[in-house]
Amino acid sequence: MTTAERQPHVADDSVGVLVSRASQQISELVREEIQLARVEMTQKGKRYGKGGGLYGAAGLVGLLALQALTATCIAALALVLPVWASALIITVVLGVVAGGTALAAKKQIARGGSPAPEQTIASVKADLAEIKEKAHR
Repeated sequence: MTTAERQPHVADDSVGVLVSRASQQISELVREEIQLARVEMTQKGKRYGKGGGLYGAAGLVGLLALQALTATCIAALALVLPVWASALIITVVLGVVAGGTALAAKKQIARGGSPAPEQTIASVKADLAEIKEKAHR
């Protein structure tokens, strides 16, 4: 074999190795991106779960406040001052607790951010941009 005949074979081996390596790297990159998305969505799910639970607690305490307000109105009609005054105080306290719980729920939901896996999307975009840049070289 002459040198000219061997060069295409060496070039083919190099391309084959490069394609194989690129395929392996892309496969590994996809697995890592999926793992990143899974971790990010788990974190977001926990925050949304806490926020949802706090909203539920706020609703329950709010319902208790409405029940206490109803008892206050009944007591106000039945008696002159002492019973309904104490019932009104309980109503106000429960209302304050409901408001505080709702604010805590809102804070948890806001900390969760958007439900999309933002870090993973940004990482995939960066990977695609790098692959495109290297493909054009």
